Amino acid sequence: MANGVDPGGAPDAIERGVDGRTVTLRPARRADLDRMHELNNAAVPSVNDLTIEEMAWFLEVSWCCLVAEVLWEASNQGGNRLVVGFLVGLDGPVVPYGSLNYGWFCQRYDRFLYVDRVVVDPSAYRLGVGRAFYEAFLATADGHSHLCAEVNTVPRNDRSLAFHDAMEFDAVGSRSDKESGKTVQMYALGL
Repeated sequence: MANGVDPGGAPDAIERGVDGRTVTLRPARRADLDRMHELNNAAVPSVNDLTIEEMAWFLEVSWCCLVAEVLWEASNQGGNRLVVGFLVGLDGPVVPYGSLNYGWFCQRYDRFLYVDRVVVDPSAYRLGVGRAFYEAFLATADGHSHLCAEVNTVPRNDRSLAFHDAMEFDAVGSRSDKESGKTVQMYALGL
């Protein structure tokens, strides 16, 4: 995928209204990189920090890279759009990516979708952004057997663990990394 264009057939934009705000999911663009980078690094340690160059690489190689914008309708200027989250999804095992977690799934599945990272700004919690990201990513499946992701258990990410359980992912293993000190729960959802 190049520049967030979604090969699997997800809509160009998905809109939903929640609590007087309109949430729009759309393919990420190069113009979104600074905000994506800012959101990503504010979410550490739930995700690892990235340079702007690494974020640009993900935009270029991803199968599906989406952003969520919220229209804050209370503005007297007719509304103000703000990117409040993003998803980076990869086509496994196609991408030459050195992540040990991605590699773990590559050893176990022939063709899978991989959520490398999802970040949602706390201002957009409880608006259904995470679920909307996953549903849009799932819509791109094209012969993939599973949707795979990992979630930190050390340090613990209770919000993400509960989310994956609610989405009915199966816990399929765990992995510890002595260098980073992190332990992750490996999840897969059969498609």
